[in-house]
Amino acid sequence: MALGPFYVAQKLSEPNALRGFVILARHGETAWNREGRVMGRQPVSLDERGIAQVKAAVAIARKLKPDLIYTSPLRRARQTAEILSAGLGGIEIIDEPQLEEVRYGKWEGMTYKELLKDEDYLLYKKFPLERPTPGGETIADVQARGRQAVARALSQNAGRRLLFVSHGDIIRTLICHFMGLDLANFHRIRVDNAAFSGVEIVGDFAEIKFLNLLADPERAFAPPFPT
Repeated sequence: MALGPFYVAQKLSEPNALRGFVILARHGETAWNREGRVMGRQPVSLDERGIAQVKAAVAIARKLKPDLIYTSPLRRARQTAEILSAGLGGIEIIDEPQLEEVRYGKWEGMTYKELLKDEDYLLYKKFPLERPTPGGETIADVQARGRQAVARALSQNAGRRLLFVSHGDIIRTLICHFMGLDLANFHRIRVDNAAFSGVEIVGDFAEIKFLNLLADPERAFAPPFPT
């Protein structure tokens, strides 16, 4: 038997105040996702395809058995949380503003092709850890508020299984944190719409249970939008 599980078993058995299970879910698809258009804080709703994705994901959520849902209050995330809650028998939903999408400022509404002509974006793309978005956030700021939201929820619900409905880049930064990866690698992590990732946390230790779990796994091999 590999020795890795021995280390994990020892860490998970240590007494610690901060303990619990974190399930990260990205909201379902919107028309803007398919267009490669930056949503940011815009009140974009799920479309029929996104709603169908989340409904299909309910079967996975039932097997994961979360006790409580924390969600970004943005419309597409809140819709996702409500569909999942209904499929789980109406479990409680709590709005958590720190799970909201990155503040993209003037980039909101722009397409990928338009961004490639924007000098601010090209600098941000080159130096994502140092350059803030036009909305005033660095990717480290995004990670920090996501970590705060998760830690606060865990401290209030010790030992429970919590589902966090959020957005792609926040989930990527959180996975980097839990895996101990340099934040510069956040864009290497695939996070699809209506996908789940799972983590068990004990103090400052985290074991990744699964990443980007989909009801339709073939979708993970498709490009995120036509380029």
